[in-house]
Amino acid sequence: MALRSAFAGPKWRCILVHLSRGGADVQMYAPNISQMHVIDHSKGQPAEGESRNVLAESARIARGKIADLTKLTANDHDAVIFPGGFGAAKNLSTFAVDGKDCKVNGDVERVLKDFHKAGKPIGLCCISPVLAAKVLPGTEVTVGHEEEQGGKWPYAGTAGAIKALGGKHHVKEVTISFLYMSLVFSLTILHEAHVDTKHKVVTTPAFMCETDLHHIFDGIGAMVKNVLKLAGK
Repeated sequence: MALRSAFAGPKWRCILVHLSRGGADVQMYAPNISQMHVIDHSKGQPAEGESRNVLAESARIARGKIADLTKLTANDHDAVIFPGGFGAAKNLSTFAVDGKDCKVNGDVERVLKDFHKAGKPIGLCCISPVLAAKVLPGTEVTVGHEEEQGGKWPYAGTAGAIKALGGKHHVKEVTISFLYMSLVFSLTILHEAHVDTKHKVVTTPAFMCETDLHHIFDGIGAMVKNVLKLAGK
């Protein structure tokens, strides 16, 4: 099982936990390129005069257990997962700047196409489904909702960009209500995974929604579980 990780923050940790529980052997990869910019998270803005390498920074958060993305091949792994985060929109592609007219990093594009051609599953969460929409036209993905709903889905506009890229977007939020003894009980599942069985692409919204962390964790778990299932694990 191959896990590609670069600036995914809490998401890649969630993914690693679920992969560990699923018994998967993991290898992490990142591109050996410079970051678009360095963010001072205490201020929420770019840090002036600073520069970092994506592979080097990924090695820090991965505790050194990482390899150059150029070495990732579909022949060596059963599946690939892209954690997402702003790194996917800024470093793995130019989506943060160019939107539907974005370009995707050459190695990222190669990996997506190689795994797709090999019929091996691809998992993506948060903003990273835009990569599949761009590289694999016609792919079915989800980034959650298509309306902001008062700020609950602050990045809802991404769904429109996915459609413009040639992807098919599926809204993922399910509310199940049932009646019992004249009282209505409502069960809400905030984060699901969408499985495109034709292309073997599994996606989940993760931090595209403003919600409690455990909902995001469970949604990522659903994505990982389905990736492992498609991989026959």
